[in-house]
Amino acid sequence: MRLRFSIPLAIASTVCAITLAATLEQSVGQGRAQLRAASSFDSIKDKRARSLALFQEASKVLQHPRCVNCHPASDRPTQTDLMRPHQPLVVRGADGHGAPGMACATCHHEGNFDPAGVPGHPEWHLAPLSMAWQGKSRSQICQQIKDPKRNGNRDMAALIHHMSEDSLVGWAWNPGGGRTPAPGTQTQFGELIKAWAATGGFCP
Repeated sequence: MRLRFSIPLAIASTVCAITLAATLEQSVGQGRAQLRAASSFDSIKDKRARSLALFQEASKVLQHPRCVNCHPASDRPTQTDLMRPHQPLVVRGADGHGAPGMACATCHHEGNFDPAGVPGHPEWHLAPLSMAWQGKSRSQICQQIKDPKRNGNRDMAALIHHMSEDSLVGWAWNPGGGRTPAPGTQTQFGELIKAWAATGGFCP
C-alpha cells in the first residue's frame, strides 16, 4: 500500500512545486508594468534632481529581468523573472554569441518560438562583460552606460539611439512565451533616457 500511493504523491508534489514556482515568477514581475512619461518630471525645477529622477524611472527597465538576464555578471546568462542560470548550460564565448558548437543561434532563431518557449531575435547574444549589470546598483549601471570604454564606444547620442531604437533592446517589450515584458514601451523608455541626457545625464 505504501508503494501504491508513493508515486501519485510524488507526482502531486512535483506539480505543486512547478505551480508554486510559476506563481512566484509571475509575482516577481507584477507591479512593474508601467513607466511614467518623461514629461511628468518637468515639474522638478532643479535640473540635477530631475535628471536623477528620470534615471531612477528608466532603471525600472534597466534592472528588469528581461534586460539583466542578458547582462550577466558571469559568462552564463540567466532566465525567467527569477533570473535562474540558463538551462541548458551555455557560456558567453569569445564574442558573446556562445561557445563553438553551442552558439546562441543554435536554439535562438529569428523570432520567438512560443510552442517551445524559446525566445528569439536575429542578433540574439549576450551584452559584453564590460556591461554586466547583475548585482550592480543604479549608480554603477549609470556609470557603465555613460562610459564609451564600456558601452561599445557610444557617445550619448548613440546611446539614446541604441536604447530607443535597437530591435534587440526592443525584444524586452515583446518577449513572448508568457514572459513578463519590461515596463512601459521602448518609446517611453527612450524618451526617459533622452530627457535624462538633456538634463545632464547625472548618476545617482
